[in-house]
Amino acid sequence: MAFAVARTWDEAQLYLELHPCPDCGSVEAPWEQALVQIDGEPASSYTAVCPGCRAEREYLFGLPAQGTAVQGWPTFGGPEPSEIIDAGQWLDVADTAAADVPTDPVEAGRVLAVARAAVVEVIKFVPAGADAVPEDEFWTPEGQAVRAAEPGRFRLDRLLVTRDAYGELANRIRETGAR
Repeated sequence: MAFAVARTWDEAQLYLELHPCPDCGSVEAPWEQALVQIDGEPASSYTAVCPGCRAEREYLFGLPAQGTAVQGWPTFGGPEPSEIIDAGQWLDVADTAAADVPTDPVEAGRVLAVARAAVVEVIKFVPAGADAVPEDEFWTPEGQAVRAAEPGRFRLDRLLVTRDAYGELANRIRETGAR
């Protein structure tokens, strides 16, 4: 049984945040992570008891073939696209983060780092030589809804502009906050 790979801890945590309790809708959970063997295959297990309704929850992820070099924060993955969060979900994460940038320069920098990193993850779904994210890279209802609302946002040229804009805004906020 092959499990979809969570490339890093940050990616697994984001996946868990994107999947509230199916019984009560709570996103809060005291997740515990452990390495396990399922049918002889190593996996990363995340378990929790929902504080809202006491439902037991578990998610299993495959392990990456190679470790992902962790540089900076957040580190969602290596050069390959995600197997657990689709392109539309990543852009929604970026939009959600960028829509609520705090006034504190340090916190604003962190929020914009998430927004920029999420757009970088969307870009990884664009095949070499292509100019947009292919339709089959939207496999969740949430991701498909984001694409359906504005498919042009998944063109490579627009994604690169968005990525750069978040980075420039973070730099300006850091410079202003340092004064």
